[in-house]
Amino acid sequence: MQVTYALSQPIIPVEKSVSLDLLIDFNASAGGEIATRRPLNLSLAIDRSGSMGGTPLRYAIKAAQQLVDKLTPEDYLSVVIYDDEAELILAHQLVTDRAAIKKLIGSIRAGGCTNLSGGWLLACEQIKAQQSPDKLNRVLLLTDGQANMGITDPTILINTAKAQAAAGIITTSLGFGDHFNEDLLIGIANAGEGNFYFIQSPDDAAEVFRIELETLLAVVGQNLAVTLVPTPGIKFGSLLNNYRSQLQGEQLEVYLGDVYSNESRQLAIAITIPAQSQVGDIPFAEVNYRYQGIENQAIKSFSDRLSVSVKVDVAAIAQSATADAQTLEQLSKYRIANVKEQAVALADQGDFATAVDRLNTAISDIKRLFTIESFKVLEEISQLEHYAQQLDRRDFNPAIRKEMRDQAYQAQSRDREDLKLRGVASGSADSLEATDKSDGGVLVECLREGGKLRVRVLSDGYDTTLNVQFPRSIREEGVKYVVDEIELSTDGTFYRANSTIRLLVLPGEERHRSTTSYKASSSNKKAAANAIGSAADLPTIDSVGNGVLIQCVKDKGKLRARVVSDGYNPNFNMRFPRNVREEGMLFVVDSVEEVASGGSYIAYGKIHRLVQ
Repeated sequence: MQVTYALSQPIIPVEKSVSLDLLIDFNASAGGEIATRRPLNLSLAIDRSGSMGGTPLRYAIKAAQQLVDKLTPEDYLSVVIYDDEAELILAHQLVTDRAAIKKLIGSIRAGGCTNLSGGWLLACEQIKAQQSPDKLNRVLLLTDGQANMGITDPTILINTAKAQAAAGIITTSLGFGDHFNEDLLIGIANAGEGNFYFIQSPDDAAEVFRIELETLLAVVGQNLAVTLVPTPGIKFGSLLNNYRSQLQGEQLEVYLGDVYSNESRQLAIAITIPAQSQVGDIPFAEVNYRYQGIENQAIKSFSDRLSVSVKVDVAAIAQSATADAQTLEQLSKYRIANVKEQAVALADQGDFATAVDRLNTAISDIKRLFTIESFKVLEEISQLEHYAQQLDRRDFNPAIRKEMRDQAYQAQSRDREDLKLRGVASGSADSLEATDKSDGGVLVECLREGGKLRVRVLSDGYDTTLNVQFPRSIREEGVKYVVDEIELSTDGTFYRANSTIRLLVLPGEERHRSTTSYKASSSNKKAAANAIGSAADLPTIDSVGNGVLIQCVKDKGKLRARVVSDGYNPNFNMRFPRNVREEGMLFVVDSVEEVASGGSYIAYGKIHRLVQ
């Protein structure tokens, strides 16, 4: 393993205390290691609660089946499904009959509430049956909702993930849609030493599963742990990553987890160096690291150390010295991630003004640090501007929150381009002047690619493979725009839209308008849900959409209707037509409200039968 370091300030002035950032890079591929295909000891814990019904579950099933296609007869797999209860549908076994396994996964149907702990812990038990150091022992935990059955306390669940990781069972969490608890799933991933993914829309599922499998197959080192030992007088500041760490006296121990052949592991930390009386190179810390890797087809333990120093010179020379652009970009990525985390925390508390101020300060810092054109830097600025505008309007919806937390998490722990700045939550093109002609301008279109909103040129004479740097606040998937003029960046890698932008609306085309769903307030004029005939006579629907999901269950010999959508009490009885009740059947209604006296619900609007 090759280990290198860089500083945000390569030369510091003599006789002056300085605070700077230290960036340590652990690069397995540069050290000559080859990723050996290690057997997987894998268990899938798939949420089949009612809110997964329809499109989400179909895509999750498809992604899981595609994952099976990439496994080999040397890999072990089990599949657990969970709603109110956890069920093992595929006992832990070698993947020798992929067709049979895929067929079994394809039979999964949506059920009731979300017993996340039950499904996850049952999957962990399967891993133990074949757990060994020469395998990659991992649980993939997929959910789209809140843990509302079984163990629901986030602290207990996160501590359990830490205990499972200490026992050698790693957990990767995958959050699906807008209703899961991202703080819980990120906490489980961090404590469980796995990864976290935000699956923004159903068709992202296959891409995210692909990334995780690719990551697993690229593991060349495990349990990378680093101990930073400062020289006297040196002070460690905040760790800019989200790795697990602990202080042992003056020493800082950091646990970085797995090392991959296709991406670097980086550690970034703030350092304060006291005033130095002489010029020259001074060592200020020692980096001791250890990990397990493969050598001669066997798992072995490795350890080494690296001395870290900084050059001290006169003030004029120190002031003229700057870190290279790549180092500044990496360190800026970590600091921006921390700003996003801070902004989320402040918005949660209702302090939107301070949150917006932090984001705007970050934008100013980026513009000050980076004077060269870079699509990645400009995209980050555009993202931050969009989030600042949203928070300034107090529009802090679940999609924006999840996006900000996901971007911060990925920036702090991963080094993959396909995971950076993912997000499709956007503004609206409604404020733009409309035109029905593209004559005299450049036609561009907004598309979703790999979980990101990208803008491409459609007009002839331009490179359609290049991105267009475009205001985030007016991007809408599938919308076309007319730009008076676009220009190629100085390095020829992207276009910039620096002139008037108009919305293209052709004659006869219906303008797509974004909508905001909400729960209607209680009204005496609303009609309670009613139906004629039996369940077979109900209209069908294949997705919950903005409705509320109801399930019919047998309770003490009686058929009861209960809400299984997130945000409702699953124990409340419900006023619901008896003539359509059938055990296990799922229904979608327009809305559900608690009765004035409390303790039960009433269903309102049309009733549809959910087909899967």
